[in-house]
Amino acid sequence: MNVALPTIAACLAVSLCSLSSAFALWLPPDTLKRMVPFLVALAVGVLLGDAFIHVIPDAVARRGSVSNVCLTVLVGVFGFFVLEKLVRWRHDHNVDTQPSSSEILPLAKMNLIGDAIHNFVDGILIAGSFLADPLVGLTTTVAIIAHEVPQELGDVGALLRGGYRPRQAVLYNFYCSLSVLPGALFTLLLSQAAESSLIVLLPIAAGGFIYIAASDLIPVLHERSSFRHLGGQSAAFALGIGFMQAIVSFEHTLLSP
Repeated sequence: MNVALPTIAACLAVSLCSLSSAFALWLPPDTLKRMVPFLVALAVGVLLGDAFIHVIPDAVARRGSVSNVCLTVLVGVFGFFVLEKLVRWRHDHNVDTQPSSSEILPLAKMNLIGDAIHNFVDGILIAGSFLADPLVGLTTTVAIIAHEVPQELGDVGALLRGGYRPRQAVLYNFYCSLSVLPGALFTLLLSQAAESSLIVLLPIAAGGFIYIAASDLIPVLHERSSFRHLGGQSAAFALGIGFMQAIVSFEHTLLSP
């Protein structure tokens, strides 16, 4: 019980970070529309940076086999490919990249699914850290919050581009963030099974990030090819990667003994 309360509190703090994207509710529609392509580019950088700089190295450190982790990442990519096929099939076979006024594109739904899986994994990491040591749990929570903020901004940009209204994008992003709680509860109830599941869940989540960024979001960035978009989107893409590299360095400093 002493571990459960701070674990749940930490998970709620992580979930509340998703509301950092609420700025979208107060921006004028024209301003928000101009910002969306750059937020999508930021999302691409954050997703790929998180996968290659953070999640895959963490999975390799836990599993000890690069080839097995890479194979599981490919399983994740394949799984998200099949999942998107099912989502598009439910989408009345519409594979257009431009949403109508009331249409939600598959890329937005895929982003929500990938984000929910990622937050579930974060819940396992938070609870496992608190079970090991309360101080480690606290530092792990701070590290996760640090990488959540830029990711949430990019996620909302992807949801807006996928057809959600600003209020819907913020709310659905928050609902997905709540999957951190079942991940934590799973760990508190079955700590050994949860820890073992990370060697599979981490690379699958990485595969999902790679698939969503490469298959769904990068093609959207190519819809605008002006010099202004080239410079702005490239800068946002690089900024997302830079955020992840800086946060990984921060995590190493924070979690080092």
